[in-house]
Amino acid sequence: MLSKSNIKRITGLHQKKYRQREGLFVAEGIKVINELLQSSFQLEAIYGIDASFLNISRDDSVIFQEVTLAELKKVSFLKTPQTALALFKIPENVLTISDGITVVLDDVRDPGNLGTIIRLCDWFGVSSLVCSSQTVDCYNPKVVQATMGSLSRVSITYVDIEGYLKEEKRPVYGTFMEGKNIYGSTLPSEAVIIMGNEANGISDTVARFVTQKIAIPRFGQLQKTESLNVATATAICLSEFKRNTSIEK
Repeated sequence: MLSKSNIKRITGLHQKKYRQREGLFVAEGIKVINELLQSSFQLEAIYGIDASFLNISRDDSVIFQEVTLAELKKVSFLKTPQTALALFKIPENVLTISDGITVVLDDVRDPGNLGTIIRLCDWFGVSSLVCSSQTVDCYNPKVVQATMGSLSRVSITYVDIEGYLKEEKRPVYGTFMEGKNIYGSTLPSEAVIIMGNEANGISDTVARFVTQKIAIPRFGQLQKTESLNVATATAICLSEFKRNTSIEK
């Protein structure tokens, strides 16, 4: 049975300030929880209607508490609760230097967009995702849910973007309406790709670090669409960068 104090603690983790204070985040659903259990994330506790879903080898570290579906509804952020919910420790925010492609997010605010971008990085083999301090928290429950487990395979760091880019040696690509057609560009295997805010794109302060402006051209006859969703644009960019790399090989 979930105590009132546990219910208050778990529901509090839906807010960033409480996640930061407790150093914990919420993961819901069997798939997401099992993905995280197989990773380096440290488990705090699991609440579920039964333990049969646990697909892990470190049983001695599992703290499982059986609860009812009604109790899960009290702590779930989902309209239709999953059959299990887990608490994991938030790892230390340490910048990981990696080769290849690094995606940088300049003030991406929508949890669904960030979750999708994390999945895209996982799909295209991008191990490092660097976020501005204004970008939505990757441990927001909606982001965690949208990643479908990819959170465990992508290194995500929150930094001062300007300070990070000042030290970057690789070419820095940014998406702009007036940029060079990405489909006609020769794209390197080592690069930084900056994706901007949903409404305002890449900020002026970050844009000055861009060494190559690229654009995804519009093919619609009326040319009325103002912009692409940032997650969709990220998918196209990563696909093109990886396609060029595959052709080189």
